[in-house]
Amino acid sequence: MSGETNLGKILGSLRVQRRAEPVTVVTTRAPVDLGPGIEALIAEGEGTTVVVSLAEAERRDWPIDFTAAWLTVDVHSSLDAVGLTAALSAVLSDRGIACNVLAGYYHDHLLVPLERAEEAIEALEALRR
Repeated sequence: MSGETNLGKILGSLRVQRRAEPVTVVTTRAPVDLGPGIEALIAEGEGTTVVVSLAEAERRDWPIDFTAAWLTVDVHSSLDAVGLTAALSAVLSDRGIACNVLAGYYHDHLLVPLERAEEAIEALEALRR
């Protein structure tokens, strides 16, 4: 499996990238395809969770309950690396910042409240030591 597994090395090289456009998370029972503004889909028994740009959610008249900044942890950790999610969530929890995690093959992605994005980036990058 590719990617780094050593937590010390992962945290030591951790950088956070912020996507320019805010997103929201909605659920729908109607079929949804990836496309402009549709950033991620998660199939659940109750429906499909959609991570979508605010502009696309408004265009589709979807409810906006949570406005988030999408942060990408810019280090290629292995899918079987141990402790990264715990370290990320702990530092955000210590500051009272909500965090929703999406794990990709190459990077982990965090959805944090839009108004706390810069504080979250600062806290996460402090893990570099």
